[in-house]
Amino acid sequence: MSELDWYLQVNLKARHLHLLVAVDTYRNLTQVADVTHVTVPAVSKSLAELERGLGLTLFSRTAQGLVPTQYGECLIRHARSMLAILHQARDELKALSSGTEGKVHIGMLPASASVLLPQALGLLKQRSPGTNVVVIEGTTSSLLPELWQGRLDLVVGRLPPPDTLGSFEEKELLEEPVTLVTGRHHPLARRKHLSWSDLLPYPWILPPIGSILRDPLERALEANDVPLTNNYIETLSIHVVRAHLQVSDFIAVMGDTPANDATQPLHALPLSLPRLLRPAGVLWNRNRGLTPSARLMVACLEEAAQRLAAKAHGA
Repeated sequence: MSELDWYLQVNLKARHLHLLVAVDTYRNLTQVADVTHVTVPAVSKSLAELERGLGLTLFSRTAQGLVPTQYGECLIRHARSMLAILHQARDELKALSSGTEGKVHIGMLPASASVLLPQALGLLKQRSPGTNVVVIEGTTSSLLPELWQGRLDLVVGRLPPPDTLGSFEEKELLEEPVTLVTGRHHPLARRKHLSWSDLLPYPWILPPIGSILRDPLERALEANDVPLTNNYIETLSIHVVRAHLQVSDFIAVMGDTPANDATQPLHALPLSLPRLLRPAGVLWNRNRGLTPSARLMVACLEEAAQRLAAKAHGA
């Protein structure tokens, strides 16, 4: 066994992982000492011992502070993942010892999971009241790194293109055609037949640049000679979209399920878009697997999707 192997397998401690993450976060020994409640010499000594034990230089000392070397970046990345796993184990142990049944951390893509996820959460609480859930809204670009690092168990929403998935496992749940929608008061809502040119005078609520719907939507509109004007709002918030459509003449795009929600009724324009996106689904990290609570959540998502699909077909 090499010296590096021995140190990683025998002598590396959780405190070393916390130290690495703290130094990378603050890049300053004084700040690290403040947040870890030890002295600066103690922090410096611990970091020197870690580098000596590994036989590698993890940080370069510069005028701008401590900057990770390539070895430091590698070990910091794994340190964050290992700490996430330890925190997950802590949460599960606490849940077991307190009589609850676990906790699931879920990332939600809000524009495509605003109906599916709440229904699945209702099923989860019926089946296992002691299983608790943390839900964080975000974009694909913000949530997938959290899923990879283990800070999330699942991500629910429109599935990204397959070439972006890497080490993620996916399950398709619900096909939701993309629909152009307005408020019920909109001038176009009173017309039974429309041509694409009828959309030209009106402003838009768009998904932000870089979101998975923006590029295919722009291509579909351009194919129908509907160039986007400079009068638009960009948001992924389904709540903002709904509220603004109720009081404006804007046009927006969303999946059929939220468009047909009776709580804030919208009007679906009678214009057919091609299939712009993949179905709604759930993602998890195949290298980490699923906890029992996360597996139960996936089962509830599947049942909720089946119910929504049956309701749509019966409508």
